[in-house]
Amino acid sequence: MKIIRRIFVILPSLFVEALLIALLVTVLKPYSAVIEGLLRVIAFLLALFVISYRQEGTYKILWILFFTAMPVAAAVCYLLWGNKKTVHSIAIRVEAARMKLKAQDWEDGGELQKLREENERLSETLDFVSALSRFTACACESVTYYPLGEQCWQAMLEAMEHATSYIYLEYFIVQDGLMWSKMTDVMARKVQEGVDVRVIYDDFGSLSTFTSKDTKKLTQMGVKWFAFNKLKFISGTLNNRSHRKMLIVDGHVAFSGGINIADEYINHIERFGHWKDIGFKITGPAVGNYVDMFAQFWNGYCEDKIPQSAFDLVPASRTTTDGIVLSYYDSPAYRDAVSNTMFIEMLGNAAKRAWFYTPYLMLGDTLMDAFVRAAARGVDVRIIMPGIPDKKMIFRLSRSFYAPLLEAGVRIFEYTPGFVHAKASLFDDDVCTVGTVNLDYRSLYLHFENNSLFVDSSIHKALEEDYLDTLSKCHEVTTDQLKKGLIHDTIDGVLRIFAPLC
Repeated sequence: MKIIRRIFVILPSLFVEALLIALLVTVLKPYSAVIEGLLRVIAFLLALFVISYRQEGTYKILWILFFTAMPVAAAVCYLLWGNKKTVHSIAIRVEAARMKLKAQDWEDGGELQKLREENERLSETLDFVSALSRFTACACESVTYYPLGEQCWQAMLEAMEHATSYIYLEYFIVQDGLMWSKMTDVMARKVQEGVDVRVIYDDFGSLSTFTSKDTKKLTQMGVKWFAFNKLKFISGTLNNRSHRKMLIVDGHVAFSGGINIADEYINHIERFGHWKDIGFKITGPAVGNYVDMFAQFWNGYCEDKIPQSAFDLVPASRTTTDGIVLSYYDSPAYRDAVSNTMFIEMLGNAAKRAWFYTPYLMLGDTLMDAFVRAAARGVDVRIIMPGIPDKKMIFRLSRSFYAPLLEAGVRIFEYTPGFVHAKASLFDDDVCTVGTVNLDYRSLYLHFENNSLFVDSSIHKALEEDYLDTLSKCHEVTTDQLKKGLIHDTIDGVLRIFAPLC
């Protein structure tokens, strides 16, 4: 359904293209040769313009084909949605808010210096990701891993019950049901106790699930809210959704991971078999980055700003240490795609293994090459994918990437009981990530996402055990199982070219 909506928004430009063709064959027929020549020049100049930018090769090929086939429609679409300048209206708001916020320098307790002395290469990667994202790593006081969405949700409710100052929630999808009703029950009580409760949801992500009736209820409860990047029929920021997911309580605890606020994420209802999702909870100074992430978005759009006291409540020091964590968010306005770059770095650093959870698999050329090179070096590279897809067309697109990965030695597994929505990675014995980032073009290049990179933390062992348990419920895909032949290979090639649209 969402693909249909994405296609629907380009209809005006396609109408212009059709109108121009009609004019060429009727009224403007005497000048058709001149006009056709001008259009060819426009297509050529646009292609040069795209080639000159640092973008994924597949993305460039898609636009060049579009320019060649339909130069007018392609020009309109590219100017509206195809370049980074279209997201500037959002980036300007968020950046202005970021500059006014005074986030603390969270204490690392010497862990970062120790990492520099013991693993200089990993330390350089951490510093690189920190510089790209403009968020700093710090010592993690404690982290708890949840191998299922329902377990994470129960812990979220418990944390909300103990709130005394504020509750901040941001989710891509919010849908009324058991999960949301239990959370709003807590929110309503906490507002009466004087707790500041604020909710951000993505307008497109919740388009069919969260209505004016739902927001009116929040307002009546005293909960503050706003819909990120409201959907417009023609908007340059249409593709730039907030896919972020976080719950922050009092600056002391933060939750994130793959789950949205809808009942399938906690297996209360069944849509695509068993829903495999994951999440985590962190405490201590590391929560400060999540407060900063939320405040940048809120203060960029809302008059009722998040006060400095929200940061002051974050502990300046920790009582225990559970490794290092760098929590950050991706922005399509950044020159470099942070998570895409981080995954390339980590695959290049990996010596033993690189294991991934992802519901979708549509890789750009550089990340694909990083997977292939790691496997060729003998690194144990594995990807767990859904066994039952939520979107059949997207699943077919994902499978078009299987062949080159399998041929390179990457092992791919599909989760037999149902749908995998988890987004995580494991590298060697000391690094892992958990967050909202899928291995597809939209997550890596177009969406606002949030991710946490852990080093020498107990969450690595918990994630490893969960991954191995999930593998026992998967079947491994082999090259023999893939359909082969000229027609099938051609279809796969075409699908991979159009993957950036999905």
